[in-house]
Amino acid sequence: MAREEHQLLIGGDSVPALDGRTTDDLNPFTGEVHAVVAAASPADVTRAVDAAEKAAAEWAATTPSARRAILLKAADLLEARTPEVVALMAAEVGGVGGWAGFNVALAANVLREAAAAVTQPVGEVLTTETPGQLSLAVREPLGVVAAFAPWNAPVILSTRAVAAPIAAGNTVVLKPSEDAPIAAGLLIAGVLHEAGLPAGVLNVVTNAPADAAAVAEALITDPRVRAVNFTGSTEVGRIVGTLAAQHLKPAVLELGGKNSLLVLGDADLDHAVNAATFGAFHNAGQICMSTDRVLVDRSVAEEFTAKLAAKVGALPHGDPADPGTVIGPVINPRSAERVAALVADAVEKGARVRAGGGGGATVLDEVTPQMRIFQEEIFGPAVVVVPVDGDDEAVAIANDTEHGLTAGIITEDSRRGLSLARRIRTGIVHVGNQTVDDEPQAPFGGVKASGYGRFGGRWGVEAFSATRWVTVASEHGHFPF
Repeated sequence: MAREEHQLLIGGDSVPALDGRTTDDLNPFTGEVHAVVAAASPADVTRAVDAAEKAAAEWAATTPSARRAILLKAADLLEARTPEVVALMAAEVGGVGGWAGFNVALAANVLREAAAAVTQPVGEVLTTETPGQLSLAVREPLGVVAAFAPWNAPVILSTRAVAAPIAAGNTVVLKPSEDAPIAAGLLIAGVLHEAGLPAGVLNVVTNAPADAAAVAEALITDPRVRAVNFTGSTEVGRIVGTLAAQHLKPAVLELGGKNSLLVLGDADLDHAVNAATFGAFHNAGQICMSTDRVLVDRSVAEEFTAKLAAKVGALPHGDPADPGTVIGPVINPRSAERVAALVADAVEKGARVRAGGGGGATVLDEVTPQMRIFQEEIFGPAVVVVPVDGDDEAVAIANDTEHGLTAGIITEDSRRGLSLARRIRTGIVHVGNQTVDDEPQAPFGGVKASGYGRFGGRWGVEAFSATRWVTVASEHGHFPF
């Protein structure tokens, strides 16, 4: 089968890198080359920002109804391409069919939510001490926005990275992950352009892994870029946030998590097991919201763990293109080695393997804070179960991490669950459910080392627009000199 070839998208045109270089896009299950994409350099970034800046004024002046129509059409076009996206995600990121289908459905709704936001109020009338004066707070586009999309939920997160900025009247330069240049960038750009997005409003620069830092720095530090959004690891997010701050640019950072699921003593254990399995192993645990630690009341811990191990041990795994597969491959050998090292370190220090342990879906108990897996984000198909003595210890352990993205609380007492939710220091918490959830109208983001700023709904639009104070005097004023 001939390999696909993809170029950069700059100013509405598909163009090669200036120096003609390319990079391979690998299939994580087979290790074979899925596609070849252009490998941008900082000079190509400058070209992309040139195009975005050129398109900015006209796009900002485009009527709300025109912007809304494009976003709504793009949502329908994306949904119509679901079978294509399912095949693409299997080949490019090892995503199983259910996960890929969810990516399309949620991304389409992100576009629809952005379309709805286009015609929402963008300011307010203020009180004023000046007679005869109209005082306004007005929200306006920022200009050019730099966006970075990861590989793990590529269609959702690339769409999220660009939809709100575009809806707010900005233009965008998108840099997708090197592990998903098509699904995390070129796909959504193609859909939006098919829907009628004008040339230059969205530009995509793909790059080789070795050039990632240089390309990102060129994009963030270009003086015409006025805001940054990044979804990815905390390690890289610190670099992105630092660069943006050095150049006095606002940033929205959605970073890693060390997410806990609390299973209280009154929980329905079958529901808790199903919830924990989904939260820990959906997309092979490669979701920023994945359940890393299940904190179970000691009175039900052994029964819960035995049931969880039995369910996890029976999960089908293998070829992501097989409709029966639940757990596909991790994204690359480096990731597999990192997860295996976390498990090996824990076992060496006394953790007990309840399921897996040989590279498959793994459940561990008898873990301690001295083990790396207790504190480090797993981001792979493994989870640890920690018995706790009551609610206070569960909250303490849930908060004992530098991260603060999401949490779940399984209980049949919603009042008790809400009370605990208010004590857990995360940007998101779900009472009666596991840690993985997303809706386009909800404020999405974390605290502490999980980042700052919010995507979603009006919060996303506010993140990518600026507030100005404007006054209009209806009469001549009087001055003291």
